[in-house]
Amino acid sequence: MSAIKKEPGIREYTVAEDCELLAFLSAALPARDNAKALLKYRAVYVDGAVTTQYNHALTRGQTVAIAPRNRRAELDGILYEDAEIIVFNKPAGLLSIATERERENTAYRMLTEHVRSGDARGRIFVVHRLDRDTSGVLLAAKTEGMKRLLQDNWAELVKTRGYTALVEGRLAERSGTLRSWLRETSTHVVYESGVEGDGVEAVTEYRVLRESAAYSLLDIRLKTGRKNQIRVQLGGIGHPVAGDKKYGAATSPIKRLGLHAHLLEIEHPVTGELMSFAATLPGVFLRPFA
Repeated sequence: MSAIKKEPGIREYTVAEDCELLAFLSAALPARDNAKALLKYRAVYVDGAVTTQYNHALTRGQTVAIAPRNRRAELDGILYEDAEIIVFNKPAGLLSIATERERENTAYRMLTEHVRSGDARGRIFVVHRLDRDTSGVLLAAKTEGMKRLLQDNWAELVKTRGYTALVEGRLAERSGTLRSWLRETSTHVVYESGVEGDGVEAVTEYRVLRESAAYSLLDIRLKTGRKNQIRVQLGGIGHPVAGDKKYGAATSPIKRLGLHAHLLEIEHPVTGELMSFAATLPGVFLRPFA
């Protein structure tokens, strides 16, 4: 469990046995290091992804890295920025916006701090969201006018929304289209109604990239952008996203939700340029196929 320095100031440790992150840090780090403070300041990485949850489950062989506190972890994830928009590679475990329970650890707050480091009056406006446990491409506007323009024309401006999903089981068809009607309960649980026209239509295309006896890795393309669309539809065909207990998953091989927004292609509302933003698939998604 000794540290390995690969970059100046970066310390890396290999997990020897399954445990929770805080317990691992307390045992691995020198007494002078405050593990909870390192988590708070986003200085802890697990397999390259910033992790802030003290009870994050670690498995043998994973890599835990500690960055200097002055390293702005959030800046590592900025994929593109101009005067109108900013595109961010959101790590799993980070909320898109604040909730009643969590107001600090959000992409909105991090991006706001970033733009205000260059302009004290800078602002961020959320255009779309990713679930807390979904990683990948997240786009935000930097002006209120751009937010309205994007939201009012989202379906026309967005050309491709691509996800990678790690799901349980092997699909009967290696590619296909999922089409259903979704409704939402008063407790915000989305479900398939089973009746055509009852709810909002959801259309998802998929293609199998890899498979094993227990899991499949899918390339997903959204044709509609409904809340929890991918999770609900894959659960509905008996192949829930790994780690998605809410929609039927029985296993969690990568200790997180197996969903990553890897691609967003959008026509820039001002320049008209077709822009493509990609977020590399976290290596942990390939572990079930090793």
